[in-house]
Parts: sequence; C-alpha cells; structure tokens
Amino acid sequence: MSRQIVNNCALLCFSLVFLSCGSNSQEPRPRLEARQTVFTVGGVVVTTQHLDNIVVSSGTVLASESVDLAAEADGRIDSILFREGAHVRKNDLLLKINDDDLRAQLKKVKVQLRLASDQAERQKKLFESNNVSKEQYEIAISQVGSLQADHDNLLAAIRKREIRAPFDGIIGLRSVSEGGFVSATTRIAGMQKINPLKVDFAIPEKYVGKVFVGDIVQFSSDETKQRFMGRVYAIEPKIAPSTRTLQLRALCENKSEAVYPGGYVRVELRLNQTTNALLVPTQAIIPVLKGQTVLLVKNGVVVSVPVKTGVRMPTVVQVTEGLAVGDTVITTGILQLRPGMPVNVSVR
Repeated sequence: MSRQIVNNCALLCFSLVFLSCGSNSQEPRPRLEARQTVFTVGGVVVTTQHLDNIVVSSGTVLASESVDLAAEADGRIDSILFREGAHVRKNDLLLKINDDDLRAQLKKVKVQLRLASDQAERQKKLFESNNVSKEQYEIAISQVGSLQADHDNLLAAIRKREIRAPFDGIIGLRSVSEGGFVSATTRIAGMQKINPLKVDFAIPEKYVGKVFVGDIVQFSSDETKQRFMGRVYAIEPKIAPSTRTLQLRALCENKSEAVYPGGYVRVELRLNQTTNALLVPTQAIIPVLKGQTVLLVKNGVVVSVPVKTGVRMPTVVQVTEGLAVGDTVITTGILQLRPGMPVNVSVR
C-alpha cells in the first residue's frame, strides 16, 4: 500500500514538471530592443570675423639711457655741483677734481708757446730774405708744434678732472663727498634718462615674421594704473634657445615720469589685423597626441576634424586650417561624445 502511494506521488511530480516546462515553451519571450541615446549639445556656426591680433606678454622697464658716473683720473674732489635726484642737462658740470698742478703747467706752456710763435715768425721773415737757412726755419716751426701739442694735452688732462652730464636726465644718489679721493674705479652716482623709456619683452617664436619695427605697443603698470603707448624699435635677430621666444624692445613716452626703470609691466603688442578670421570658442579645441581637433556636426552625427590654430585669446581661438565657413562646431558635452554618434545641436 505504501509503495503504491510513493509511485503515485512520483507520477504526480513528473506531470507537474512536464506541464510547467510545456507551459514556458509555449509562451512568447519578450525581446529587448537596444535604444541609442541621442545627446543634445551646444554649438556655433563658423563665420568670418574681425580679429585684432594682440599678443600679451610681460616686460621689464629700462631707462632709455643709463650710466654710472666715474672719474677718468685720480684726485681729490674740489666741488660737487649737482643735487641728488635733480634733473640735469647735457654737458652740465657735475663734479670738479683738483687740477691746480695741471693749470700751473698750462700757464707755463702758454708762455713758451707765445715765445716760440714769435720766434717762428721772425725766422720766417729771415728765411724769406735768405738770411737764415730753411733748416733753422723748420726747427722754429717744429718747436711751435711741439708746444702746441703739450698745450692740448694739458687741456685734455684738465677736462678729465671735470665730470659733465653725458645726456639730459636725472642724477641718482651720490656715493662720494667733497674732499674725498676718487679713482677711475670709484662710482660717483648713477644717472638715468626716463623719458622716453625702453621696454624689453618676449613673444613666442610662432610670431616671427608677423612683428615688425614700428608695430604699436601698449603697456600698463599695476602701481600707477596708467596706460602708455609706444612702438617697437628693435628686434633681436635670433630665437632664444632656452625659451623659444623672440626678444623685442619698444620705446615709449613717459612724460609724467611715473614709471621707473626696473619695474614690471604688462605689454600688449598689436600685430596686423585680420578681417576674415575663423574664430571658435576656446573650449571647442581638443588637444590630442599629434595636435588639436574639434568636433563638428555633419548630417546629424559627430565628426572629428584636425585643425591648426593661430591667435589665442581668453575666450576664442583663431583656426587657420581645418574649418570652413558654415561648419557647425560642438562647444558643450564634448567629453561624452565620440565620432559617429548621432546628436541634436542647439546653435547659439
């Protein structure tokens, strides 16, 4: 009786399993259809625009003329004729070194020169009347020439004991006092000409051939909050190997004398203007291993295009190769996109 119950239970379980399997095989399985997400991105249509080609750099202010005043000869200072920080004119006498010995010698030579000149004049008249030989006449002339050379030499030595302003400018702080002894190595004071000023700055080597003597330069100082204008007047004829930059020098007016040499300034160099430049937002440029690319929308899908860039400004970049007027450049959602993906673009 128990064996029959077990067999009946086994038969019942088999029937349930069979019905269950049959029921699953007859029901249709749902099919998952893959759906590709279509992103909506922002973009701009490329057009030609006016571009002011301005290169921004940092510069150092230099005096247009600068010199450390020093004596040409040793001696004791008799008088200092300048005031520290004062403006002086070219050839103004600034300092006098004692030259009493030289002036005494000069007086002696002047007397000898006057006597020799009178003697040469008498010898000339005697030679013309054949009363002296030509040799005696030439000796007298030679004596005059020798004394004249001594006279000029003493005058030059006296001038070396006078220090005069080599140009219009401002005298700095002096390092000597009256009665002190100076030599050729003694620094007396500095002198600067600060109107106009020179400004030294450098630009990347890619601008070689685009900058010329006469190009306009503007620079500003954070201390004075003023803007100054000048022009490039000299270009270093080589690229600096360490920085790959081109060194330039501009001359700028400083009538107010508010900017001093040695200061730091922000320089804006205005190069040739472009009327048909292709500009794209800075964020649209994608750096890659071998250059730069942008993403375009063509026929509703993303296309990657290699480009070459020119002038870079804070918000836009000039594209010199790779784009054409009318191209739609993607500017947002760039990190989520891949070439070939379908997108909707919102042009601004």
